[in-house]
Amino acid sequence: MSILSNFQVIADNFTYFMIGRYPHGPLGGVGLTIYLAVTSCILSFFGGLLLGLLSVSRHRWISLPSMAFINIIRGMPLLMVIFWMYFLLPAIFGTFPEVRTVIMALTFFTSAYMSQIVRAGIEGIPKGQMEAAISTGLKRWQAMLYIILPQGLRNMIPSFVNQFVSLIKDTSLAFIVGVSELTHVGTQINNRTMAYPTEIFIFIAVVYFILCFAFTSLSRWLEGRLAWRKAI
Repeated sequence: MSILSNFQVIADNFTYFMIGRYPHGPLGGVGLTIYLAVTSCILSFFGGLLLGLLSVSRHRWISLPSMAFINIIRGMPLLMVIFWMYFLLPAIFGTFPEVRTVIMALTFFTSAYMSQIVRAGIEGIPKGQMEAAISTGLKRWQAMLYIILPQGLRNMIPSFVNQFVSLIKDTSLAFIVGVSELTHVGTQINNRTMAYPTEIFIFIAVVYFILCFAFTSLSRWLEGRLAWRKAI
């Protein structure tokens, strides 16, 4: 049997790889992977923005708890955060869907990392900008919202995209709690066929590469655009 014919298992299960049992069942495969990544990224952006702003607060009773939370989450493996959410959320809310559990875990974990991007972006703005804004009559929070943050966000965009690329790969850990994203679907097909593990996981690796390469290219394009605008 030729190597090419071995990849027939991919063609036979291509739809299942892409969308799982949807529309006759829940979304899975690549579709669910992208859904988990995009939803978690959007939530993480706002979570990271909030945590980043809190961590640079002049009030220690605000900044210290924020930094403690950030450091605790960043010091834990993502797998542990997923397990925590998997057992904690149902205990609090009763039944809690596994997909939402993974989204919450990815959001908490990624928010902690994005907060440091926000913090670095804010601290990268010259302090004179804040002083000048306050001297015009703006309050400190207004100066942060209207003057400092818009400048910092432009510098943060490439780092945010890179974090999103990492988030796409992190979704592969969702299989540990039974969420049928791409890795879980590949494992199911491999367990069913018991004959083509190499072909199946090569295909999965190629799909992850394509997704990550696309967004890495976007990040490089954004960096180039931002550098060009600064130059002019």
